[in-house]
Amino acid sequence: MTAAVDLETEVWRALDAVLDPELDQPVTELEFVSRVAVDRADVQVDLRLPTYFCAPNFAYLMVADAHDAVAELPWVRRVRVRLLDHFASEEINAGVAAGDGFDAAFPGLAAGELEELRSTFLRKAHLAYQEQVAQQLLRSGTELEQLVRVRIGELPPSPALDRLRRRRGQLGLPSGPEAPLLVDDEGAPVPVEGLSARLRFARTTRVSIEGNAGWCRGLLDTRYGPGGETARPRLH
Repeated sequence: MTAAVDLETEVWRALDAVLDPELDQPVTELEFVSRVAVDRADVQVDLRLPTYFCAPNFAYLMVADAHDAVAELPWVRRVRVRLLDHFASEEINAGVAAGDGFDAAFPGLAAGELEELRSTFLRKAHLAYQEQVAQQLLRSGTELEQLVRVRIGELPPSPALDRLRRRRGQLGLPSGPEAPLLVDDEGAPVPVEGLSARLRFARTTRVSIEGNAGWCRGLLDTRYGPGGETARPRLH
């Protein structure tokens, strides 16, 4: 029993890396994972979303990412990820299982594969985390002229900084100690001119992401009840 729980825990940890692309939060924290079952080297994961009509491209990304994250575990032989209670469950589940991609699952509806969509939301998250870290400095008395000269290595550890660096790594942007805190989508340092407007826009982006996450949690609770049927094994 202990070995089975340990394997299930490994699966949950792998799923911690799977993000809702729009909300930039793990599907495990959002309670989108309703079930994990391990039978030796075979794994089944069930996902559920806040509404029946969640966008199919977002849903496909999460199902595909969950499949890939679990499949990377060295002991796993077969993975089945099922999206439940969604209008496109059949197409998404079959497409991910076959590895054919979103275009094949939804012919005529997709304009190319999903990497550009993923990149778009990673850029939004990166902007939001820059603003979150920058606001901490501004509240402590840092001026805008100083802010544009701040380097990553000068910042105190924080969850927001950790997330910022992870998103930079995913986007291929500089994230080392000498990298500026504030960079644009191409990795170029942000000038002080127009910085106030940029930070206001970034704050709007962050508040929107946070608000949508809360809204989705509320919809999920309404649909399935608080906590749903999620049963993550306890760590020991």
